[in-house]
Amino acid sequence: MTEPATGQTRRTIELQFGDNTMLPLLYGPHDAHLARIEHQLGVAIRSRGNTVTISGDETATAVAETALRRLWTRIGEGQPVAGADIDAAVRFASQPEPAQGTGDLPGIKTRRRMIQPRTPAQADYIAALASHEMVVGLGPAGTGKTYLAVAHAVSLLAADRVDRIILSRPAVEAGERLGFLPGDMRDKVDPYLRPLYDALYDMLPGDQVTRLLETGIIEVAPLAFMRGRTLSNACVILDEAQNSTAVQMKMFLTRIGENSHTVITGDLSQIDLPAGAQSGLREAVGILETIPEVALVHFTDADVVRHRLVTRIVRAYQALDRARSGRTDAG
Repeated sequence: MTEPATGQTRRTIELQFGDNTMLPLLYGPHDAHLARIEHQLGVAIRSRGNTVTISGDETATAVAETALRRLWTRIGEGQPVAGADIDAAVRFASQPEPAQGTGDLPGIKTRRRMIQPRTPAQADYIAALASHEMVVGLGPAGTGKTYLAVAHAVSLLAADRVDRIILSRPAVEAGERLGFLPGDMRDKVDPYLRPLYDALYDMLPGDQVTRLLETGIIEVAPLAFMRGRTLSNACVILDEAQNSTAVQMKMFLTRIGENSHTVITGDLSQIDLPAGAQSGLREAVGILETIPEVALVHFTDADVVRHRLVTRIVRAYQALDRARSGRTDAG
């Protein structure tokens, strides 16, 4: 557990929770949930019956209190609490108002679950998806850009607001060559589209996903196959858009038809195009940010919601990139 810095004001507070039957869900097995908050914030948390005592730096103690109250509200609504939910509660509690509010966060309802944001940027992203016909999500891997976009598409289809979902990615090799992979063209491109399939199966029952794919209501296709089409009455997601060329991106953006909802996601720090080729996403961002009807949402390493090691790895790579950039500038 991290100790508060010398000179910081210490504080001890007590919280009481009313329903003893719900306490095991809040505390976790052997108080594991409380220990997780302790580790993240450098506070000491002790439980006795329905009373929780928090001691530590004044700011960290206030964050822990808000996080526990958020989790208690979540449990009261019948929602589960796991490690990722605890991390999300701490992230939101660490933010200034209004991000700390517990009852006004946007969510996405799918057949399998209600998906709620786990970071303030995710909350902004979900709100943008609900209010804009075109949204661009930019940031590192693991921030939920694709997952939330697919959830939004599924919710639109369930509400009969669109007739179909089209999921697309550029089939660009990251150190590999399509020609050396076995099988026909579909077999060759499916590995690039697998994250989109995975998200679908997390939102819908497997047999329903299969049926929707077979009937074409959900279509998963490489970006190159979009040429010449008009995409109307659809939710269209272009994932890994940093690997589109400028020509491909212009082609995609001009495919949009009536009653279309478009989401573009990408990470400009992971471009796999050949050296010297311009990323279509990088060019498009400069164009789209001048259009008020388009929402651009930026994620950072603080929004990574995978394993905590992923956040550290992303930050380490960013530090390496900055160091390399400094050496290049100096040279």
